[in-house]
Formats: sequence, C-alpha cells, structure tokens
Amino acid sequence: MTLGLLLSPTSSHIAGWRHPDAISNAGAEYKDILATANSAEEAKLDFVFLADELCAPEGDADILSRDPVIYRFEPLTLLAALAVSTRKIGLVATQTTTYNEPYHIARKFASLDQLSNGRTGWNLVTSYVEAEARNFSQSEHLKYADRYQRAREFLEVATGLWDSWDDDAFILDKESGRYFDPSKMHVLDHHGEHFDVRGPLNVLRPIQGRPVQVQAGSSEDGRALAGAYAEVVFTAQNSLEKALEFTNDVKNRAEQAGRGTGSVKVLAGVQPIIGATMEEAQQKYRQMQELIHPVIGLTRLSQLLGFDVSVLPLDEPLPEVIPETNSYQSRQKLIVEAARRDNLTIRELYLQVVGAYGHRVVIGTAESVAEELADWFTAGAVDGYILSPTYLPDGFEEFKEQVLPILREKGMFREEYSGDTFREHLGLARPERGEARAEKIAQVQ
Repeated sequence: MTLGLLLSPTSSHIAGWRHPDAISNAGAEYKDILATANSAEEAKLDFVFLADELCAPEGDADILSRDPVIYRFEPLTLLAALAVSTRKIGLVATQTTTYNEPYHIARKFASLDQLSNGRTGWNLVTSYVEAEARNFSQSEHLKYADRYQRAREFLEVATGLWDSWDDDAFILDKESGRYFDPSKMHVLDHHGEHFDVRGPLNVLRPIQGRPVQVQAGSSEDGRALAGAYAEVVFTAQNSLEKALEFTNDVKNRAEQAGRGTGSVKVLAGVQPIIGATMEEAQQKYRQMQELIHPVIGLTRLSQLLGFDVSVLPLDEPLPEVIPETNSYQSRQKLIVEAARRDNLTIRELYLQVVGAYGHRVVIGTAESVAEELADWFTAGAVDGYILSPTYLPDGFEEFKEQVLPILREKGMFREEYSGDTFREHLGLARPERGEARAEKIAQVQ
C-alpha cells in the first residue's frame, strides 16, 4: 500500500486550525512543517505532498478573515528546505503549467532531485482557480481545453529538457581539458504551438531520470493525461464502485498508451477520524464539523461548484440546473453527484464537502479504519491513499500510532524503506534517457 501525507496543517479540514490541540499557524512555521515531515518519514510513508494555488482565496475581507489558507510557503522553496532535513521520504509539490514556463520548472525540479538524492515528484496541474489569472497580467483564465493543450506540450518540453544529458556526459578529463563529452549533450530545439525552447537544460539529469509524475485531475481530459504519463494519480472517491471504475479506467488508458498497468499508482484522498470506540470517533467528527463557520463553508462550496450558493435557501437541495464551470470540473461533478445521491440540502452539502474537500471520511476505531482502508486496497479500487488529517499534529500521530501497526500486521505496509529514491519506494523503474519521448505524450487527445 502506498501512503502519502498532505502537508497542509491548516487546510486539510477548513476548521482544523480551530481545534484546541491544533497548531493554528503551522502554515508559516517551518519548525512545525519539518516536525510533521520527519514524523511521516519515521512512519516510513512514501511521501509528503504540498498542494498549492497562485493566489489568495477570493472574497471580501470579512470572509477572508475566516480562511486559514490566506498564506502558504511557495512549495519548491519549502521542498528545498525539507530536502536537507529529511533523508528518505518522497517530496511532492504542485506546480501549474498555466502560469509557468517549461524551462523554469524542468530546471527547478532537476535541481531539487539532485539536492534531495532523487526524492522529488511533480504534481502537474492546469490551474483551476480563476483568480490566479489576475496575478499574471491576464483578465481571465484560459479555457479548460486550452489549459490541457498547453499542459500536454509543457510536459513534452520538460521531459525533453530532462533528457538533455546522458548520465555519463560529464567526464571531467583534466588531462585533455574536456569537461563533458559533446556527443552526450542533446539539444531539444522544440518549436510548438505554445512554446519555443532550444535547450539544453543547464542542470545534470535528475537522479531519478525525471521526477515522479503526479496528476490530480479526474475529468475526461485529466484521465487522458493521467493514462499517457502519470505515475501517481491523486483522486477523490467516496464509493468502492466509483473508485474501481476510476482506477480501472486510468490503468486501461495507461496500457493503451503503451505503458503497463503497473506503471501508475492510483491513490485516493482519505480523512481518518479515530476513536477508542465508534461513539468517540463520531463525537470527534461532530466536534470538527461544528467548528465550520457557515460563511466560509458556503464560500468554499461556491468556489468548488463554480457559482454562488450563498444566495440559495440553505435547507433546500441544489438547483436542477448547475452552471458549467471553467475551474474544478471533476470536483464539481463529484459534489453534485453526492448531493443528488444522498439528497443533501446546501447546508448539509457544505458541511460534508469543506470538511474533507470532497474526499472520503473514514470514522471509527483504529481496527475499523484499518479494515476499511484494507478493503478498498484488496479489491483493487486503490493502490493506496493520501492522508488528509483534520488537523496536525495529533490527527496524523493517531493514525501513525494506532492504524499503521494494524496495516503492517496485515502485510499491507512496509516496516522499513527498501531504497533511497521516491521511485524505489513506489516500485517504479528509473526511465532511460529518451524513453518518454514527445510522440508518446502527444498521443493524448
């Protein structure tokens, strides 16, 4: 079982920062972030994961004053700091293809992979938050399909840049005065619809060959992109049936793209709530939900749905017609399906959605939580999970101390790391230079 931890102390649960035992300013305290990363490494987790957006949440000052993700560290800067203070755990960061350039991203990740001894992963996103556009001299977001077209070419360029050098290109021959073998330098010379990039990259080839490629979109375009290139797919699923369908679909697409089904790990987000008894666990959950302020709950739900629900009656269901969104398309679909299936009012819906951000909540004793996670894994619905505790540090420490030992007893999670790189943790091969070429990525339609 692959396990990662969302390293987002104040945003796993929208009101987690309000819990009496929470570190409420952990988003700005490196010592607390490092302590959590070290604890995750001590638990032998595969990786920690940094989500990111290139803007503050939208809303007036009163609304924003209730949102704990008004600030956060730039993730690659934070990963660089974590890289020197951890030794084994994988380090995954979100970087958008919409408001970045391929050369910059390729260079930064190649550098981080070298500095961390091969532990990086890139969560590629296409920027779903409309407000990001206005921070990058744009009046509006690129259209959904255009963002994915740009992402495909962006990845093509980045992959080509990581292949700029053979692994043994730098011979450092003092006698002859030859620093590198010129036959082992490869100039990309890319000319496409969105990018013109000559190369080569002025960084050594990543230790892993390239960072582990992570993708989090579950829309049709997102699934197509995942099938063609992703090695880890992060998804929100709330039923075994839907999780099975999603995982099988992604793995079938990977096979159709010329990759084996074992080349991609599908991980579902999960928020564990653990108590000594089921009653205690349910009380813990109720306590967290009661901390959600209605204003921030409705604001977050409106953002995820792509239209303002605060003007609608709170104790009635969503309207029959839902406006099409240019932002979180897969998440909007997931939320609407849950609302229809469970006949939820808007009040019930925002409480359900913003607590775990649409991900699965598993409530129970350590034994029952472990059993539920094991059931999906055994059924082939997931290859593992990204843990999203309600608050830190206790939310993760309870899982580490109570649930992980049970998963180990079942033979479902490691006792020790068997390798040094993130790829080795995942059982993924190191790609040879030139193995992932542009034509493979360009197959995505």
